[in-house]
Amino acid sequence: MLDLLVKNATLSDGRTEMSIGVVGDRIVDLDQALDAPAITVIDAAGQLVSPPFVDAHFHMDATLSLGLPRINESGTLLEGIALWGELKPELTQQAVVDRALAYCDWAVAKGLLAIRSHVDICDERLLAVEALLEVKRRVKPYLDLQLVAFPQDGVLRWKDSKGRASAFDLLKRSLDLGVDVVGGIPHFERTMAEGAKSVELLCELAAHRGLRVDMHCDETDDPMSRHIETLAFETQRLGMQGRVNGSHLTSMHSMDNYYVSKLIPLMRESGVSAVANPLINITIQGRHDSYPKRRGMTRVPELLAAGVPVAFGHDCVMDPWYSLGSGDMLEVAHMGLHVAQMTGQKAMRECFKAVTETPASILGLDGYGIAKGCFADFVVLQARDPIEAIRTRATRLKVVRRGVVIAECSPNVSALHLTSRPASVNFLKP
Repeated sequence: MLDLLVKNATLSDGRTEMSIGVVGDRIVDLDQALDAPAITVIDAAGQLVSPPFVDAHFHMDATLSLGLPRINESGTLLEGIALWGELKPELTQQAVVDRALAYCDWAVAKGLLAIRSHVDICDERLLAVEALLEVKRRVKPYLDLQLVAFPQDGVLRWKDSKGRASAFDLLKRSLDLGVDVVGGIPHFERTMAEGAKSVELLCELAAHRGLRVDMHCDETDDPMSRHIETLAFETQRLGMQGRVNGSHLTSMHSMDNYYVSKLIPLMRESGVSAVANPLINITIQGRHDSYPKRRGMTRVPELLAAGVPVAFGHDCVMDPWYSLGSGDMLEVAHMGLHVAQMTGQKAMRECFKAVTETPASILGLDGYGIAKGCFADFVVLQARDPIEAIRTRATRLKVVRRGVVIAECSPNVSALHLTSRPASVNFLKP
């Protein structure tokens, strides 16, 4: 007897009329037209059943804080950082927890069941760190939350107001408390040399502790910001292939093509992955340009063509840097597809992978996917393939976690009152 049977499913690899058999929290059978008794049966009716969405880059400590203490009027990265600096002294642990939990509710409703969140450690209280560790504990039954120790103000640049602790000290304390990943922001250090030094220091710390690395890297329009090169070198030097990620990489948008022809193979050789953040990269970058304006997002098609794994992250939702967002990774994929001009059939499917399979691999998620032995985590979407899911930002009909439905939604259908026309439309291709 199965606990759950999903039948008539279309999978993202194109297989149709598939059945997914679940016992406990694992998938035990995957076959066409599986006929077995089950306690609960879901008829997917030919709709797409996908593994859950994964956000490889987010800032949960700041989410839903829009307007505190004021709005980012310039829309720039630096004003956002300044605003966050003004807000930090006023934060309470309970407020951070409450906003983060509210966002996790949104995420579950959107089928987003794994998030890597950077948490600012440049605060001698480590208030946000302790808050998000509590959130991680509370959401564990329904969402995988991975935390990155992120020195927002520079690991070498920042020291506390009384000169008693450096950002590096606080970063190590955060890891001791249970934060999962080592972060950094080399382009925000005082000099290029200090930025390179911070990459070396942080990678050595991660290698010593056996941890992953995820650095905000070269989030600037300056083509001479080349810390991703140092990150790739340190990854290879320390034998950390497959455990290091460079986020943003927006300077690559403005780099000389000859230099990039050297850089991308270096990234591939070192096993470094990349996370672009389409909604934020095209909003924040190019602010000093007149016309033509640079859009800032990194070279996604070229990285993918070279074999570098690329995921898309949401980055921000209603915080000092971005006033919009709802936790919908299909919105992120939709924007990434357009900005990167990835409109071929294969390329559009890669954009779907960039919010599912690829970030799951970058995070090192255990038991992810729709296959025998994987966790029974999946989303039934009102779409028949990944491209249609991106086009319509498909309704999440059912969200399943460990074999249990934890969210569901009615299909998106609009009634029509027109003579000689259908009674309703669902926006799917006829």
